[in-house]
Amino acid sequence: MSRRTCQSLLVPQDAICTLNTLQTNASCLEQVRRGRSHPQLQLQAMKAFLERTGLTVEALDHLNIIHVTGTKGKGSTCAFTEQILRSHGFRTGFYSSPHLVQVRERIRINGQPIGKELFTKYFWQVYGRLEKSKDAHGGTMPAYFRFLTILAFHVFLQEEVDLAVIEVGIGGAYDCTNIIRRPWVCGISSLGIDHTQILGDTIEKIAWQKGGIFKPGVPAFTVKQPEDAMVVLRDRARETGCPLRVCPELDDYQKHCGPLRLGLAGQHQHSNASLAIQLSHTWLQRRYQSSPSPAELSGLSQAPQVCPSPITVKALSDTEWPGRNQTLKHGALTYFLDGAHTMRSMQACVDWFVEAAAQHERNASGPVARVLLFNATGERDSAAMLKLLVPCHFDFAVFCPNITEAAASCNADQQNFNVSVENMLTRCLDNQRSWQLHSSKGPGLLIEDSPSLGPEKKADTVVFPCILSALQWIAQGRNSVLAQSTEVILPVKSSIVAKAALLRNAAEIHVLITGSLHLVGGVLKHFDQTSSK
Repeated sequence: MSRRTCQSLLVPQDAICTLNTLQTNASCLEQVRRGRSHPQLQLQAMKAFLERTGLTVEALDHLNIIHVTGTKGKGSTCAFTEQILRSHGFRTGFYSSPHLVQVRERIRINGQPIGKELFTKYFWQVYGRLEKSKDAHGGTMPAYFRFLTILAFHVFLQEEVDLAVIEVGIGGAYDCTNIIRRPWVCGISSLGIDHTQILGDTIEKIAWQKGGIFKPGVPAFTVKQPEDAMVVLRDRARETGCPLRVCPELDDYQKHCGPLRLGLAGQHQHSNASLAIQLSHTWLQRRYQSSPSPAELSGLSQAPQVCPSPITVKALSDTEWPGRNQTLKHGALTYFLDGAHTMRSMQACVDWFVEAAAQHERNASGPVARVLLFNATGERDSAAMLKLLVPCHFDFAVFCPNITEAAASCNADQQNFNVSVENMLTRCLDNQRSWQLHSSKGPGLLIEDSPSLGPEKKADTVVFPCILSALQWIAQGRNSVLAQSTEVILPVKSSIVAKAALLRNAAEIHVLITGSLHLVGGVLKHFDQTSSK
């Protein structure tokens, strides 16, 4: 650190590039897999890293934390909760993952990603202390997510927030955010099957992991869960000495307080909003109590009826959470963005898209072309998710990896060293084959000079090497933001150019972008001209 110039320390991109060196490579991933038989060691390691930066777990008690986990909807729940408490006049911290466009999105103060200067300053403070002490600790440095979690805690303490809303990364029991000892309240959003290699392959195993954030005497809330999952959560709460409450349906609030309008679209957001109402209400109760409340009994019961205040009602309608049931219009193109990546969330995405697209089509001035832009990563069953999307009746299914553009190195925020480009493209081809199988169409068409999958036939699938090339082909010059890009796009086969006549002749083009939050983030990167400011 001593050799770095003052100028380099002030360049955010240098900090982000250094942060990327902490991404887990293949060999480290294998070490993690071997260590999963002793997952409690992960929390011990996290505590040691925290202490090397000069922080202690006791210091985190002062952050007045709301800790939220779940399979689907935990980020939206956190967004609702943060908006409510900020609207009540509190200075909020909010830690979430993953980021969509800029890594700074993961650490927010008063709803806004921390600025470049603050991010750079605090990054080097934390990184410098860890680097200085690494020789005394076997040369170890925390991996990417661990580092960002420590950085978030450091930022929130330095910026003296009134509270911090902390979203769990994966699971709960052994997630690195779970070094938190005394949150003010905990929440569990909808549970489902995801990250099975880490959390287990049954809803019971996953519920056990999620219930790991329960703390003795700390109130916790959950939305309605599958019966088997609820039994596990109930038992975990009893064993921990945690009072666990089940949130009512959103309609139950509306019976007493009138209609509630949510800033986030989709029926599935109703349970997230209900959970956020309970979390924020409980936090406010504790904040304004002059004396400690009597200890609540542990176990499971129904949450008390709460009538949201006018401030809370407005906050629910003001909440924004990009990339989740988000609609953007650029001229003749309407983009429907949702980072759904599990079976349950994809079904919710389909339900939302069918209704939202139908509303837009009723107002269209002529024929509408429907396009799916899809990618999925990791262990997820993309074939099963694609099967859910077939009934949407797309004219084209377009596949690309989560690479923003051909020269991906120019954008450090979007870099991922955990998977090779070859593997990403292979996954796209697998997704294309799955779509063809489910939709009973002919073989697809690839970028110029790509290997052919068979004799060319009339087809509705295309694979592109990056997000920008896919977006530009779909837009056919009708999106001024994309048309301004100076990035060189690889040539496509003449047959693909001809096929695009349908897109050029349509009065409007509706594009559903789903399967991965990273894909959605890459798309937003090209649309958001202010994201780098």
